[in-house]
Amino acid sequence: MRAALVQMTSGDDPADNLRQARGYLREATAGGADFVLTPEVTNCLSASCAVQERALQRQDADPTLAALRAEAAELGIWLLIGSLALKTDDPDGRFANRSFLIAPDGGIAAWYDKIHMFDVQISETETYRESDGYRPGDRAVLAQTPFGAVGLSVCYDLRFAHLYRGLAQAGAEILTVPAAFSPVTGAAHWEPLLRARAIETGCYVLAPAQCGLHPASEGRARRTHGHALAVSPWGEVLADAGAAPGIVYVDLNRQEVARARARVPSITHDRPFAPPA
Repeated sequence: MRAALVQMTSGDDPADNLRQARGYLREATAGGADFVLTPEVTNCLSASCAVQERALQRQDADPTLAALRAEAAELGIWLLIGSLALKTDDPDGRFANRSFLIAPDGGIAAWYDKIHMFDVQISETETYRESDGYRPGDRAVLAQTPFGAVGLSVCYDLRFAHLYRGLAQAGAEILTVPAAFSPVTGAAHWEPLLRARAIETGCYVLAPAQCGLHPASEGRARRTHGHALAVSPWGEVLADAGAAPGIVYVDLNRQEVARARARVPSITHDRPFAPPA
């Protein structure tokens, strides 16, 4: 199974982002990929609530989801739409940050709402309050595929090791971490955390990413870290997309998962313990 990790620079125009994404899907398929993964907020990356309110749609009316499902069916590929920002029926008006696994027939095999919200103050000038605009999910998601069980996650989830341990203990062999990581935290933590999640679980970790300076028609233009990564079950970096848009490829072998877990079967060694006094 050949996987292709897409690295792109989404702006706040969903139509333009869809054009980019469709081009990457076709390029990845021409490159031999059977499984293509796009980054977090593939459809719209914006810091403006006003822009999001105008641009975003509900799931059943979202043109990006419909078009990418059709593209996956036409190309006959598995597709992880890293996430889409979507309107919901929540009374408080918050959006969903929703990841979709699409089967080769275009059907939605699984979907997952990002659980952990990026509410941080990185510096005096860089603050994020994701929970102001997005409501968190409340369930872990594992999807069965012919090439292995896939555990879904999104971006800031990466810092919560228990989520990935739970997915691995439930059978995950591949963990997906689509992201739009901050340049500051990305430079310090992105690769170490991805490698740690692979080492702890004996899973492949596939992390497509947003990169660069994102076009903004209104409000603050965001920058993201890039460096889409594929990590082996033994913790080795197999592919790194660097800082520019593009695609990197990795060949997946389920036997590597079995080998890593046979060498260090730590996901079977949990023991109960009392909390600190």
